[in-house]
Amino acid sequence: MGAERKLPPVTGPGRIDTEFAAPQLASDRLTPTSPEPLISFVVPAYNEASSLQDVLQRVYTLPLRAEVIAVDDGSTDRTAEILERFAESHGLIVIRHERNRGKGAAVRTGIARSTGEVVLIQDADMEYDPSDVPDLIRPIVEGYADVVYGSRLTGGRPQRAYMFWHLLGNRLLALLTNVLWNTTLSDMETGYKAFRGELVRSFELTEDDFRIEPEITAQVLDRKLRLYQLPIAYYGRAYDEGKKIGWRDGPPAVWTLLRLRFGGSRRRRSG
Repeated sequence: MGAERKLPPVTGPGRIDTEFAAPQLASDRLTPTSPEPLISFVVPAYNEASSLQDVLQRVYTLPLRAEVIAVDDGSTDRTAEILERFAESHGLIVIRHERNRGKGAAVRTGIARSTGEVVLIQDADMEYDPSDVPDLIRPIVEGYADVVYGSRLTGGRPQRAYMFWHLLGNRLLALLTNVLWNTTLSDMETGYKAFRGELVRSFELTEDDFRIEPEITAQVLDRKLRLYQLPIAYYGRAYDEGKKIGWRDGPPAVWTLLRLRFGGSRRRRSG
């Protein structure tokens, strides 16, 4: 477990679920049930005790109507203890995987449990700053976007100078995505993705590991959804600080993009 990391300071009765049913697909228009749309934060967490508390505190200080769903993916550190404390104090919804299944499995579990008009994936590792969330979801709330990606690679926001090969890998994966789908994404692998809730809950996602990122992107592009990207801050971790994704995850991501582009998604094959 890496040393505790903090971002610059900002101002500003729970339940634990083990079984749930996915909400039904709603109409194709964003129709909030209250003056403010409900934002569902999906927080996948695996051994993130050093950063999880800060992430959740920052999420709960945002001026948003939110439900926060944390998926403990079989953690063996104090992650479960922190989540239980926030469930009691803030109404955090906690779902536990009995064993570590991977980020993709945790994301899929959280999306299925969500009920919000907007669903946003919020990593628990402090690499992504929750203060970017209001800007990230605005195009969806205002009705001109279906999906918004927070880009670490477009500039304009604070960026930690991080590993060259990691940066190069992200750029190559974005380039491959753009060639395959004739688009202009700058950061396909970003962990900050926001969606209209009823759309993302209709995705047919199957990946359990980091291949969830290209799988999500393939479904967004196959469906020709209105996809926007915005610059975000990024405080990348080193491996000794707890970073989990590595070069070994690159080839599977490439294969997933190629397979889904030329082999077709499950949705397209079944149609």
